[in-house]
Amino acid sequence: MSKQIITVFGATGKQGGSVVDSILGDATASARFAVRAVTRDVSKPSAKALVAKGAEVVSANLDDKESLRAAIKGSYGVFAVTNFWEYLDGDREIAQGKNIADVCKEENVQHTIWSSVLNVTKLSKGVLSKVAHFDSKATIEEYFRDLGIPATYFLAGFYMSNIPGQMLSASPDGRWTLALPMPDDAPIPLFAAELDTGKFVKAIFLKREETLGKRVYGATAYTTPIQIVEGFKKVFEKDAVYRRQTGEEHKATLAGYGYPEAIQEELLQNMRLVYEFGYYGGDKLDWSVSLVDEPLTTWEEYIKDQPAFAAAKQ
Repeated sequence: MSKQIITVFGATGKQGGSVVDSILGDATASARFAVRAVTRDVSKPSAKALVAKGAEVVSANLDDKESLRAAIKGSYGVFAVTNFWEYLDGDREIAQGKNIADVCKEENVQHTIWSSVLNVTKLSKGVLSKVAHFDSKATIEEYFRDLGIPATYFLAGFYMSNIPGQMLSASPDGRWTLALPMPDDAPIPLFAAELDTGKFVKAIFLKREETLGKRVYGATAYTTPIQIVEGFKKVFEKDAVYRRQTGEEHKATLAGYGYPEAIQEELLQNMRLVYEFGYYGGDKLDWSVSLVDEPLTTWEEYIKDQPAFAAAKQ
């Protein structure tokens, strides 16, 4: 019996790369599924590494529907993800997502997993109306649903990778400080995207009937800024504190990284979402976590070998 093809978009990125690794590295999943990894440049080293792992690697352009058709044709399942940050253009991201949805519909894909997030403008009733990189993906989710595509919606949490060096770093006096524009008890759904996306997505593909039409929240646990600091202190035995930034301080930090003013406001509102309305609207993680049949990565496990924390080991 031939294997069912799972087409994975963003296969050299954090989410897609984790999906490829999880399916190919699991005896049950790899016995049932073959992986077709999609990337723009099949000649780059990261693409060749996918071939070495056992994936079929194909090229496709999200702006070109016919190139998507070639990548999706014959697939049982599709993991679809887009990258707002490549162009900083929500309308373009929506067009790309709709292209994927159209082809999945036309090619009769039996199970699509769309990498989505909540519509923050709707959730907040317009209070937070600038989080374009969330609203664009949520708009695509609505399009998938309107088309009646058999799909599950995977909502990635707050990337752990954003914290080391950017949000938690050493000050000149040697004290480590986590600085965020939110209360110290804000519930952050921490997620090791590059390690755990595949654990969730693989489970979703293997549990199709249980997950069709539903949202699966990709996070290990809700973790507060204080707990993040305490985890750091436990792992490295270094002094660390939490400092709540003002909105303007956070924007200034983002400006230092080269973000334009509109994106500074967008990311600030993204932070406000966490404590004002809830990253997942206040929903619990229990059901989503219960789908995964292997341990998820904890914050303490994640930070042990982070290059940005190398100095904390000294």
